[in-house]
Amino acid sequence: MSRDRRGGAFRVSRRAIFVLFALFCVPQECEADPQPDKVRLPPGFEIGIYASNVPGARSMTLSPNGTLFVGTRDGGNVYALLPHGKSDRADEVVTIARDLNMPNGVAFRDGALFVAEVNRVLRYDGIESRLKNPPKPVVVNDRFPRDRHHGWKFIRFGPDGMLYVPVGAPCNVCEEKDPRYASIMRMRPDGAGLEIFARGVRNTVGFDWDPVTKELWFTDNGRDWMGDDKPPDELNRAPRKGMHFGFPYRHGRDIPDPEFGRKMKAEDFTKPELVLGPHVASLGMRFYTGTMFPPGYRNQIFIAEHGSWNRSVPIGYRVTLVRLRSGRAASYEVFAEGWLQGRSAWGRPVDVQVMPDGALLVSDDKAGAIYRISYKGRPATRGRTGKKDLHEREISK
Repeated sequence: MSRDRRGGAFRVSRRAIFVLFALFCVPQECEADPQPDKVRLPPGFEIGIYASNVPGARSMTLSPNGTLFVGTRDGGNVYALLPHGKSDRADEVVTIARDLNMPNGVAFRDGALFVAEVNRVLRYDGIESRLKNPPKPVVVNDRFPRDRHHGWKFIRFGPDGMLYVPVGAPCNVCEEKDPRYASIMRMRPDGAGLEIFARGVRNTVGFDWDPVTKELWFTDNGRDWMGDDKPPDELNRAPRKGMHFGFPYRHGRDIPDPEFGRKMKAEDFTKPELVLGPHVASLGMRFYTGTMFPPGYRNQIFIAEHGSWNRSVPIGYRVTLVRLRSGRAASYEVFAEGWLQGRSAWGRPVDVQVMPDGALLVSDDKAGAIYRISYKGRPATRGRTGKKDLHEREISK
């Protein structure tokens, strides 16, 4: 047993080193062929390839004109996918930026593409008219920490017109004096007014706003090295500024951290709206606002689960569905699975995006692809298995 410089305990083994290499090598070295025929969906749903030549595809954002912009983490590239009038496939992939510092996050507003690097947010003005000759980016704000550990960012504009930018914890688990760490920040589109919106958030790589209540919901990745079955990942709800979600003191609903748990009581933080599977690496999430899927999916939450990297029995590698009742999370079930075959994963879902026609796109940074899930059949029953409380079944594995 050894300890990192920030107080997080961890164990190094041959298996762990192998898994780290297998799952965290750069996308060009990790890529596998996309195999959507192996993905299982509820009755009536279909999956196909929207684009297959998008190495390291991560977070997505859509312009009003239909251009899909895609960020990457390790590849350093940002792409524009052009459908050229088609709804089921992008005919052209254009690389609009290269050699950036983990440009995971992308957002679009008023004709400009915003790209989040580790320590700054850039803006490409009038980008759609210059995709093959992009303008020099404007630095919107460069006052974010430079730590690469959990430094990649998901960004999105909220209904208040502010750009939300998270700053992950620079560690597995640690207590930092700088209040920017383990937070969700926000700022005006010009970079002014940067402030902390939520605290105690270890590493969120996906969030969205309830289309009815306009409340922020976000996924959060739980810490490592507390065992296979704890702590869980989280789905959180932040209806107002100033809430604290527990990290590094408490995990899940009320699991005290071995190092810092005594410093904060359970009643001093906001519990998750729903606990997800342990170590599933819940990333991108979206409320489904389309009309293609049956009515029971309207305003429900889809989550891309990237998949565990150090659990003895791997889980995740799928898209899950959280159903809401009266504005609160009520159930958690599998929607799409099959990227994991036994103990081997040929793909890793990262983000989801609802398209104007109601189809759901899923990015995959391991296979370098974007998939399109559509609905063709009769109204589906409740999920593929009809079972609820998915996290309870996983914890018992």
